[in-house]
Amino acid sequence: MFCLNVYIVQVSKKGRKGAFMKIDQLLEGVSSVGITGHVRPDGDCLGSTLGLYNYIKHNRPDIDVDVYLEQPSEEFMFMANIDEVLQAPKDIAYDIFFVLDSSSLDRIEPFISCYEHAKKTVCIDHHISNTEYADENLVMPKASSASEVLYTTLDADKIDKNVAECIYTGIIHDTGVFKYSDTSAQTMKIAGEMMEYGIDYSSIIDNSFYKKTYIQNQILGRALLESILFYDGRCIFSSVTREEMEFYGVTGKELGGIVEQLRLTDGVEVAIFLYETDTEEYKVSLRSKKKIDVSKIALHYGGGGHIRAAGFTAKGTVHTIVNKIGEMIEEQYNAMIE
Repeated sequence: MFCLNVYIVQVSKKGRKGAFMKIDQLLEGVSSVGITGHVRPDGDCLGSTLGLYNYIKHNRPDIDVDVYLEQPSEEFMFMANIDEVLQAPKDIAYDIFFVLDSSSLDRIEPFISCYEHAKKTVCIDHHISNTEYADENLVMPKASSASEVLYTTLDADKIDKNVAECIYTGIIHDTGVFKYSDTSAQTMKIAGEMMEYGIDYSSIIDNSFYKKTYIQNQILGRALLESILFYDGRCIFSSVTREEMEFYGVTGKELGGIVEQLRLTDGVEVAIFLYETDTEEYKVSLRSKKKIDVSKIALHYGGGGHIRAAGFTAKGTVHTIVNKIGEMIEEQYNAMIE
């Protein structure tokens, strides 16, 4: 394996700034570790949390380690030890509790008790909206993914195939298979090194990122057919109601990829996809190409994310929500002109 030059970063620690310790240093004298990520875990959340979990299990068998997440989607079941993910918090005070790929504490609400009872907390993340809530925070907004940030904290000589598979999965999901603007030369080098461990990278991409069921293709087709262009063709939106989701027998987990397909529409800068979660309540996903910072829009609604990919929950009708988003997009365009 070749060595990479890792980022020189700063970490917030109880109001001070200093170099972030490597994972092996953080684990010195530790006998119990808890790990979690955000609700509705995506590829990067799973890749980073399970990457750390497998790293500790492989290198520190003397440590009792648990990983907590909501039920992962079926397409990620190839990941090592994913069957060991816990869905209910234990009544235990961990020596150290890691939160990965989560910009704020409300995003780990199902397992907040584990965080609150821990003797020490650590956040490893890449969201620009991160509130630096832990005892120690490594937040790298320019990194492609939390999985990439995690890599910088690991000893490269102690990474095995299971860890490499997790890190690679996280990177490809948060870069859209290396096509988003947050993909850097460093990202590609890390992904290349993970490939050298003999992971089945083509199957990971096909089966966890691109593969869709027949029903998913049907509802994707419906969402595309009923999509609407606005703002002189620079924006597009589509929505799915609870009634339609019940008809197709899908949940929010099966709707991933719709906003990405909308974003690919020729001439579109911002894509908006909404699905109904309650009466006049919607989960909103935003994607942009090169100009609009959608994380600012998400923050307005109490959500978060990245400059080019963000999300939030909003109350109101579809048109009320979309009109408000449109106003904020126009504000950003006007600021560019000024």
